[in-house]
Parts: sequence; C-alpha cells; structure tokens
Amino acid sequence: MISLAQGLHNVFGFNEFREGQQQTIEQLLAGHSSLAVFPTGSGKSLCYQFTATQLPHLTLVISPLIALMHDQLAFLNTKGIPAACLDSSQSKEESQAVMSGVRSGTIKILMISVERFKNERFRRFIKHIPISMLVVDEAHCISEWGHNFRPDYLKLPSYQQELAIPLVLLLTATATRRVQRDMAQKFAIFPEHIVQTGFYRHNLDIDLIPIQNHNKLNALKNILNETQGASIVYVTQQKTAEEVAHALQADGYSAIAYHAGLDSEIRSAIQSDFMASKTRIIVATIAFGMGIDKADIRLVVHFDLPKSIENYSQEIGRAGRDNKPSRCVLLASLEGLSTLENFVYGDTPEAHEIESLLHYIATQTVEQNHENEWEMQGYGLSQHTNIRALPLKTLLVQLELCGAITPKYSYYADVRLKWEGDRNAFASQIPDQWQAGYQVILKGIQYKKIWGTPHFEKLFNEAGLTRSDVLQILEFAADQHVLTLESKALTEVFQTHPDHFHHPILANQLQHYVEEKQSAEIERLATMIRFFQLDRCLNHNLARYFGDQNSPEHCGHCSVCRGNVLIFQPSTTNDDREWQKNLAQYVQECVQHIKKKSPTTPITAVLITRFLTGLTQPIFTKIKARQLSGFGVYEEQGYLSVLNAVKQHFSN
Repeated sequence: MISLAQGLHNVFGFNEFREGQQQTIEQLLAGHSSLAVFPTGSGKSLCYQFTATQLPHLTLVISPLIALMHDQLAFLNTKGIPAACLDSSQSKEESQAVMSGVRSGTIKILMISVERFKNERFRRFIKHIPISMLVVDEAHCISEWGHNFRPDYLKLPSYQQELAIPLVLLLTATATRRVQRDMAQKFAIFPEHIVQTGFYRHNLDIDLIPIQNHNKLNALKNILNETQGASIVYVTQQKTAEEVAHALQADGYSAIAYHAGLDSEIRSAIQSDFMASKTRIIVATIAFGMGIDKADIRLVVHFDLPKSIENYSQEIGRAGRDNKPSRCVLLASLEGLSTLENFVYGDTPEAHEIESLLHYIATQTVEQNHENEWEMQGYGLSQHTNIRALPLKTLLVQLELCGAITPKYSYYADVRLKWEGDRNAFASQIPDQWQAGYQVILKGIQYKKIWGTPHFEKLFNEAGLTRSDVLQILEFAADQHVLTLESKALTEVFQTHPDHFHHPILANQLQHYVEEKQSAEIERLATMIRFFQLDRCLNHNLARYFGDQNSPEHCGHCSVCRGNVLIFQPSTTNDDREWQKNLAQYVQECVQHIKKKSPTTPITAVLITRFLTGLTQPIFTKIKARQLSGFGVYEEQGYLSVLNAVKQHFSN
C-alpha cells in the first residue's frame, strides 16, 4: 500500500502536505469524523479531495455557491479525479448524465447545495446511492452563533442519519471556539478530532485609514495607484458597487462591478476575466469571493465596513495566497454602520407576524386534512405573514427543533409533461414491474393542447399508484427522451404536533429567539468596531479571535504596529431637526398607501420605519412601495433613531 505522501504526489503532484492536512486525512481514513479550521487559501479542500480517492463509495460535498463548486471541479478534473455537481444552471441532459455517473460509481465526488435536498427527485435518487463521506464546506453556516448562518444547514445532521453516511468532514476558515464546539456537537465530532492550524498571515499588511465618506473615492484611487496588481474593492450595497466601478472606469482604471443583482452569466464572465487577469479591479458586494482561488491578489480594500470580524477575515484572506506581500486596507468610517445595523433590524419579525404565522399553520392544518399535515409554499407564506424569506425559514427550522412541526417530504405542486416520442411504442422499453403502472398512467393524464398533467389523486384511488410511483416511471421515460417533464411550485409538507402547539407559549418562545438573535448580530457589529480601534497589534488580535494563541504579539506590518491607532472621524450626519423636517409627510404617504392597497395589514411604527429606511418587506413588494417618495429616504440614518421619531409622531 502506498504512503499518504506518495498518494499526494501521484494524484495531486504535490511534494508535501500543508499544515493540518495530513492529520485531518489520517483521522478520516481511521473512521473519525473531523472538523478542519484552516485560514482562507490554506488548502482545506484537499482534505476531502485526497480522502475521497481512498474511500470505496461516493463523497457528497455540500457547497454554498455554484462558483465555488465549479472552481473545485475544474481543479479535480485537471487531476483526473471523476467529480461532478448538480446545480440549477445545468440542462436536463447534463443533470441526467451526472446522476447516471453517480449511479454507476464512475463519479467519486458529487457537489450540491443544501437546497438540493428539497428536490424530491434528488432525494429519491440519493437514498439508493452508497455514500462514504459527507463534506460540509463553509460549515460555520450550521451554527446560529456563527456568521452567515443558513437555517437549511441545521437539517444536515438528520440527512446524514437518514442516508446512513458513516463519516463527516466539516470545513471552515472562520469559526470562533464557541462556533467550533457548536458545529462539532451537531455531528458528534470529538474535541480531539478538531484540527485548527495557525491563523496568522505573515504577508498581509493591514492598514486602517480613518476617513469620511466624501473623501473615500479619491483615497481609493491613491491606494490603487500605490499598489499594482489584481485588486478587490468590497462595498455594502449593489448601487455603491456600480457607482464606484463607473467612477474608476471614467478615470481609466480596469474596473467592473460585481453583485447578486447581475445575471449569473454576466457574473461568470466577470469572474473569468478577473481570474485571467483581463480585468484588474473588481468592485464587489460580498456576493464575490467564495471559490475565487486567485493566488496573486495584491490588494483588498474595504470601501465600506465589513459585516463582521469573520467576514473581514475571510475577505482579506483572499489577498496574497501566493505568500507574496499584499495590502488589506479599510477606509474606516462609521457612516456606513447604520446601513449594516438596519439590515439586521429589517430581518427581525414583529410579534404579530409570528402570531400570524402560528395561527396560519394551526388553521391550515385543520382545513387541509384530519391527519395533522400542513402544506406550504415559501413565497406564498412569506407574502401572507410579511416575514422575509430567510427569517421565515429560520422560524420554521426553530419550530422543527422545538418539536412543533416535523418535515415529511416536499414535492412540486405543478407537474406537467409533453411527449417527444411514441408513448405506446415506448411501452416495450418499460421494465416489467412498471408495465401495468405505465398503462394506467397513460389513461390518467389530463391534457391541455400538447402539455399534460398527471391526475395523482385519481391514479392513487383507482390503481394504488403513489405520487412517487408515478414520478419514478415518468422520470424513467424522460431519461429515455420520450417525454419532457417539468415541475415547479415547490411545496413542503410538515406533520404538526398539537401537543407542542401551545400558541402563546410558542409565540413568546419564538419572539425571544428572534430578539436574542437580533441582539447577537448587533453585538457582532459592535465587537468589530471595538476590534478596529484596538491599540495592540491587529494581526495578533485577529488570530487570537479565532483561537490561535501562537501568532507574534507585534507583527510589524499593521497600522497599529506602525503607531497609527484608528480613531473614527466624527460623522457628518445631519442633526435630528434637519432630517426629521418632512417625516410627517412621508409617514402619512406610507400609511395612506398601505390602507388603500392592503387594508388588512397592521400598520406599526416598525413597518413605517422599515419603509423610511428602505428595508424591503414582502408587503412593500406587493403594494409597490418603492414608487413612493418616502421609501428609503432615511436609509443612511440609524434604524433606532428613525423608529423613535416615528413613535413620537404617532404619540403626538
């Protein structure tokens, strides 16, 4: 049997492991689930890539971004390791080819997003596939105490058990000790199998420059002139990305904006040009970065404040992966803090919205059937409760965790098909066990012109064919190109548990949870502001924040070590009397519009404040509130100060 070092050289062409890689791989091959906490760009992915080549069955990788998947797949393909992904950008033929490769065992690594588990076809497919290892990339998303928490990640431990996957590897670059413990506990990973490497980066120069917003653009141009090479400029909002990129282009810089508002094809083209060094500067929101394995990024500028210390660390960690000196500059102004805080407040459901959610679940359960089942579609539920998609998802997961609801399955409410070949002649190709079912299905399809819809209820009542049976046969036909199968309107089915559904108790419990989460996020921002104002080495303190006690106490390459402790400049925001001049007019405009367009919507000070600070809510989309003159007029003001002014207005 060849040694790990020989395998590393033979398969990957590397002569030695980086710190932490060999220990992690040895633990996994010995059958121990592990958590690897390595800094950005230090080779976390190799831990699962190498291990996967030594395991008998499939390695299933959960990855948060399509760009991240494609970047890693490109690397694996160059090494001759059969790997693939399933994602929304693929054609039906591409998805079928991938599933065929996984089924036959020729594909060793399959990458998916966590949302793929909601796809009923995928769930039917994957439960028949033997899986050796589950890998969770950006695994801090599973912890409610980590940054970028994603509620769907909380379901991964149950998916692991459901699919009987014996081995788990969690990967992250940014996890405090508390987050590490939380992640490990969810997957029963022992403390001795947490591998954390040194966090300190000797080649990163951290520079914090106090500045006011109106001086930022000139300062940015000076920094870009001083530092040659590939550069990323991070901003908070999409409109800022566009404005800064256009201003740089006008002065002859090779720069382009990148944000989630652009089509995926445009984003891919921008990323490709940057990777190929055709574009020097990307001005981006945090939508850009994951999966960007470009070694020669010389400069990362935070034009606006980052969202947290974790985000800051991850973003500057994209500089200098080739170990050559690189600059990380923060144009430090408190003027952007309100925007970040406002995002947090805008995501927190109000008490009456939570009560509306619980009341809706209870009444729908009774109306839909007598078996305590509840069906829901996310968009419609968000519109009904006026709770944004992500916090709504978080509340549903909390209801699962406290035993009030249990997810049963999901399905697409709208299924339709179009025949591409002779349906009767195709009967000869149907496996024997499906022959009778196929003939029944042919008679149980209702057509509107060329598209038909299976009558699932009729097929079950008359022939005992379950929805799953019908779809399995139709999917087989689709795989043989005899028909085109389309599905939409994802519907999730839950079992509700009335014993746990004590309405006032549950409502108070959920309200306490969302308020605690809001406080934690606001405190995370305050912790970041305190960090930037430290009078001790920034690199040392950044390493300590993530549990690395071995970094030098004085790095010599940060602004504090050079004697420049950050003191934020006073804000130039208008005083209260100035910005509140037209408050009454904007409040009246909003109230009248809501009463006219959505008379049943409760009008609260919080809702009005979200309108004035430009925080999108489902009701605002529904009534086209953006068209009103007051929408977002106070987006640069602090949420709490606007809320207090609105409350005062209503009390007068």
